[in-house]
Amino acid sequence: MPHDAEPADALALGIFALAVVLGGSNFIAVRFSNAELDPFWGAGLRFSLAGALFVLIALGLRKPWPRGAQLRLAVVYGVFGFALNYAFLYWALLRVTAGLATIVLAVVPLVTLLLSVAQGHERLRARGVAGALLALAGIGWTTFGPGHVTLGLWPLAAMLASAVCVAQGMILSKRLSANHPAVINAVGMIVGAPLLLALSLVAGETWAVPRGAQALWALGYLVTLGSVGLFVLVLLLVRRWTASAGSYMFVLFPVVTTVLGVWLADEPLSVHAVAGAVLVMLGVWFGALSPGARMAARRPLSQFAP
Repeated sequence: MPHDAEPADALALGIFALAVVLGGSNFIAVRFSNAELDPFWGAGLRFSLAGALFVLIALGLRKPWPRGAQLRLAVVYGVFGFALNYAFLYWALLRVTAGLATIVLAVVPLVTLLLSVAQGHERLRARGVAGALLALAGIGWTTFGPGHVTLGLWPLAAMLASAVCVAQGMILSKRLSANHPAVINAVGMIVGAPLLLALSLVAGETWAVPRGAQALWALGYLVTLGSVGLFVLVLLLVRRWTASAGSYMFVLFPVVTTVLGVWLADEPLSVHAVAGAVLVMLGVWFGALSPGARMAARRPLSQFAP
């Protein structure tokens, strides 16, 4: 590896690690938010506030806004990355624990790789497939293996639909990553938030402001670190890695979420859930974090231009 690549690689690993912590914590915060706020309303409120912050940041920095093909991509990014993804996710988190949700979402790297290959953005790599299949095996063990871990058909379908939307959002974020993160996320949330609020109206949800301390802290976290912080990190990461390599952060979310869930939310800790989480994490080193995987993950941004 060239010496000048080492600092950039170390920076990407640092961004990856911080994104894992923030992303894994998000699931717990959503559970606390859902305790007081209806799911689609909670998600719409979150991204309305976060989108407003991104707009202020973008205007304050005087960054150019995307036009033409890049603007169209940013709109689609908002539909998949915020509206559809979080509609499925918030609904599912009313019915499953945060830890179990993150284990199901460990399928994201495989879905991202397959979609990226199908759309002509990446080559099918044996290392990536093997690592992602370990994650899929972990999902199967956790969901259908022996023990007391149960996951209904519709919550499972919602989580898998969320995984597909996350994967497509990662691919779009790669294609948009030459733009400033504040600008792209501002556009994405401006598109996604109204769609979530419209869905809330159709579902007949109650629009209320959280009153309890837990829900207020959860919403504050989700707007700032969980949205502004996390989505900036994701766009910075995919500037340096492929979309499928960056998506391996979802494989490590169960570690953060399970620990916080036991500590803060008194969620049960199942032996089979832990075993599934360990299995999905085995694919991280092989599929994304080993030296060979990191070399494969670094590709010129021009190869992903629209």
